[in-house]
Amino acid sequence: MNALQDTWLVFGRSMKLSLRNPVWVIFGLIQPILYLTLFGPLLKAVASAPGFPPGDSWQVFVPGLLVQLGIFGAVFVGFGLIAEWRAGVIERMRVTPASRASLLVGRMLRDVLVLIVQATILVGAATLFGLRVPFESFLVGLAIVAMLGAAFSALSYGVALKLKSEDSFAPVVNGVLLPMLLLSGILLPMSLAPGWLQTVADVNPLTHVVDGVRAVFRGEVGSPDAMLGLAITVALVVLGVLFGTRVFRRESA
Repeated sequence: MNALQDTWLVFGRSMKLSLRNPVWVIFGLIQPILYLTLFGPLLKAVASAPGFPPGDSWQVFVPGLLVQLGIFGAVFVGFGLIAEWRAGVIERMRVTPASRASLLVGRMLRDVLVLIVQATILVGAATLFGLRVPFESFLVGLAIVAMLGAAFSALSYGVALKLKSEDSFAPVVNGVLLPMLLLSGILLPMSLAPGWLQTVADVNPLTHVVDGVRAVFRGEVGSPDAMLGLAITVALVVLGVLFGTRVFRRESA
């Protein structure tokens, strides 16, 4: 019970900070909306090309944007933790009896809630452009994206607390994340890529997450692509939480 109370307190504090300064929440949504408005209509001409995945252009494009939102909306939260560490907030928290895992999970829950709101707004905007997705499929896709955000939120906090420097944190995140995103097919499906590039992309776990969310948005919730994407997402959450919790415990020992 104490761990749950500690988690709720950390979540409440983090949520209040976000509500006082919602700039990052708003700017986190602007980029996907711009992609939706300026890039999405171009895919209609590509949808008839050989190798384009099943479904219409919006059922292919919007899931990629949601995955992008889930990752970018969570992976940079470590910057805020570094600022808290520099201000002595983490030091003050470590002398409390609060569960070390709660210090991580409470922050993660705030990030996931913000992501769910952003993703819902994005899908709502996409319906104005022509996206059609069954409501239950939307809920499943939203759950996968939320879990993906939780995984990268935990990883971000763990890496940030280990590095304790924005100058080190930014290049590490960009250097690892950018190639993974480019190879995941978030904008253009990797089925349109040359064979060698598809082979490289198959090694990237995010490729299968994107394919899984696309299958869900087509209504194929129980398909192999959807199940593989869900399984990889769950694995990423477990790895992220284990890594983040371990770092918090060591740094707060």
